[in-house]
Amino acid sequence: MIAENENRPCVNEAKLTDRFDFTPPFPPLERVTKPTLTTHEIAYYLNQAPQTWRIHACRETYPVGLRPIRIGNRLNWPTAGLKKLIGFDKASDEVTV
Repeated sequence: MIAENENRPCVNEAKLTDRFDFTPPFPPLERVTKPTLTTHEIAYYLNQAPQTWRIHACRETYPVGLRPIRIGNRLNWPTAGLKKLIGFDKASDEVTV
């Protein structure tokens, strides 16, 4: 009986390996080339809830350069404004500190 248990993987080990096989839902920001981002994308890149950015749009309290473009009932946010807010250098696509 002991030999059988030694060959079986532990249930907890399987859960740990699954946790590290995470694929991000969006590409890195330096690879994004489209002109606008969805509300979910901007929230992901800034590590905030999408509802935060919907409130910014409603109250018009968004940062300078991030005025949303309203298309029907959707909000699209300028990619260039987000890169500027985070601190990406446009020429070299590197983060400036």
